[in-house]
Amino acid sequence: MSSTQLQDTADKLAVVETLYRFAAGIDLRDEVLLASAFTEDAISDFRPAAAKAGFEYPVLQGRQTIVAALSGSLAGIDTTHSVNNPRVSIAGDQAQVDALVEAQHVPQNDHSRHYLMKNRYDVKLVRAGDAWLIQSVTVDNVWRTGDLGVLSGV
Repeated sequence: MSSTQLQDTADKLAVVETLYRFAAGIDLRDEVLLASAFTEDAISDFRPAAAKAGFEYPVLQGRQTIVAALSGSLAGIDTTHSVNNPRVSIAGDQAQVDALVEAQHVPQNDHSRHYLMKNRYDVKLVRAGDAWLIQSVTVDNVWRTGDLGVLSGV
């Protein structure tokens, strides 16, 4: 394997690792880990998925805004996010990944209720030294099941 092929493989793994940091940051309620996945001026657009579920959610802009919004809106919910089928393309210091993410949500005080979503993530990343950071993420929903009230705390 050439050094170019090795670097390409390492970059693809690092891009996917960024999505894992994002998901684990949410699931572990680790704001530092969650923040480590984003650029300072990142954009998170959950509107396509929210619209399909019948509610509105604003575009979030800026690392701290994204972390605060996700941490706050999911504070009473236990979550598990599973990243599947990532397809990564890299051009210099920019990358794009499309992945499926299954997100399970259950109220902390009642695990008999759930809201499960299978979402398609369209993520644009930039190289930042040895790491890759999310510049923008758009989340669209493929399917969903369960009690939507779980997301709103009802």
